[in-house]
Amino acid sequence: MQATGDHQADRGGALRSIIVFIGLFGLLAAAALGAGGWFAWREAHKPGPLAEDAIVLLKEGSSVSTIARELAAAGAIRDETLFVAVVRVKGVQSALKAGEYEIPAGASVLDVIALLVEGKSILHYFTAPEGRTSAQILRDIAADETLLGDLTLTPAEGDLLPETYAYTRGETRDGMVRLMQQAQDRLIEELWDDRATDLPYTTREEAIILASIVEKETGLPEERARIAAVFVNRLKRGMRLESDPTVIYGLTQGEPLGRGIRLSELRKETPYNTYLIRGLPPTPIANPGRASIEAVLNPADTRDIFFVADGTGGHAFAETLAEHNRNVAKWRRFEREAASP
Repeated sequence: MQATGDHQADRGGALRSIIVFIGLFGLLAAAALGAGGWFAWREAHKPGPLAEDAIVLLKEGSSVSTIARELAAAGAIRDETLFVAVVRVKGVQSALKAGEYEIPAGASVLDVIALLVEGKSILHYFTAPEGRTSAQILRDIAADETLLGDLTLTPAEGDLLPETYAYTRGETRDGMVRLMQQAQDRLIEELWDDRATDLPYTTREEAIILASIVEKETGLPEERARIAAVFVNRLKRGMRLESDPTVIYGLTQGEPLGRGIRLSELRKETPYNTYLIRGLPPTPIANPGRASIEAVLNPADTRDIFFVADGTGGHAFAETLAEHNRNVAKWRRFEREAASP
């Protein structure tokens, strides 16, 4: 019986020793892990290897390891494994956003991760000036090297809203066209219900046609509403618009004529020659901007029916033909004086 007791005591002592060993091993392992975690966190806070800003393009659908590889290839991080580990510890694997990023010089791993989570990728800009034709804008889109893909869309004249558009790398050329079309649709929808009540046109399409003429006739921005009023007054009276830009559009589809209009061209019959046709031409002659659209929907309150260049970049306006003829004489005199040596 005594031998059995001693044997049980030995087994108990051995078991306690094993438990103590396991406990010590666990403490050592935890300490080692803690030291490793502290080291990794310290490394993640350290300034990164970039001596100057670098551009990195991260494609849609990239895994965390692929992102780490791209960043390391650009010299933005030292250790891919550390980047992946910190991303996983922070639980932001699905929050990293694709895009084109400018990584600042000296950015730490944590700085880089914060930048990708915030998604502040580089913005590019495409500007379409007011008064360009759709064909001219499409040429500019096709020539933009940041946009991707073939250009397959052919928007109608007046379908695009000229302004500056911000986009990130990866936008397609067709996507830019759609963006400009949607912006035009939203704008006319926004402005239409607040239009003046006595306009001589009843459709959005007619308003865009007249806005395109105002756009091409305007020399000074502050004149838009008054130029619009001249054309509105002429339409109400059944007078021809007699706009030179419409004549040019009928001859060149909006490409620069490169010289003055000849008398024979003023007499040439085209659907756009508003010296011959009454009312509006069949389509816009360019893509008008917001200010010109606003002007034709709410023109100035004047009785003007004439305007002519005044030599300062603007126009002289008149309510009567006699007054207009005097303004024309002043303009002719200015032309002669400018041409004289």
